[in-house]
Amino acid sequence: MLLEAPPLLEVRDLTTAYQGLVAISGISLDVAEGEIVAVAGANGAGKSTLLKTIAGSERPRSGTVKLDGRNIGGTAGHLITAAGIAYVPENRRLFPRLSVADNLRLGSYLFRGKPDREEPLERVFRLFPRLNERLSQRAETLSGGEQQMLAISRALMTRPRLLMLDEPSQGIAPKLVDEIFDAVIAIRAAGTTVLIVEQRLSEVLAIADRGYVLQTGRVVIQGSAKDILDHTDVRKAYLGV
Repeated sequence: MLLEAPPLLEVRDLTTAYQGLVAISGISLDVAEGEIVAVAGANGAGKSTLLKTIAGSERPRSGTVKLDGRNIGGTAGHLITAAGIAYVPENRRLFPRLSVADNLRLGSYLFRGKPDREEPLERVFRLFPRLNERLSQRAETLSGGEQQMLAISRALMTRPRLLMLDEPSQGIAPKLVDEIFDAVIAIRAAGTTVLIVEQRLSEVLAIADRGYVLQTGRVVIQGSAKDILDHTDVRKAYLGV
């Protein structure tokens, strides 16, 4: 009998406090290699804290975070990036006065000195052709949607196995939101697993395989994307139907 492969990301009983208050409490979730997994919930539910804890920006009080079976919980952020997790935070954290090209180059810092350092650029420009047209522009001159494209692209320059996105549609013109979600589908198709926090519940569940709904720092609903979208409580709370 074949044994089921362990998840790429395994979170167990994770608890983290933010500014002295417990922000997430006893959260457990799995992300299998090749999946898109969505995390939803109201403001203050703990979604961003969850991603920050996985990424090493926040230290957990208790619980474990494993990548490919190796415990990375509490590890410094730059080491987690080197291990294969790229995190695009809600505020994007671009270098606003640097050019698009320089922001992308900083994303490939782990590969400095290597001849293939800029190899991911071809993939980035296929995803977001407009970035190739704006290489010399400062990041601060880009639109909100273009800045999000740059933030995602800079993360891809680290060649991650797991890409974590925090509210990628926030502050973006509606006409560019579909482009961002199409890019997420393409990123997964190219072999990168995705964990995404998103307020646009119906849109993100349309592209996700599975999902988790958080409430006051705990997982209250989990399952396939379709099952969550069809869940009575979810439809009432988030879709108004």
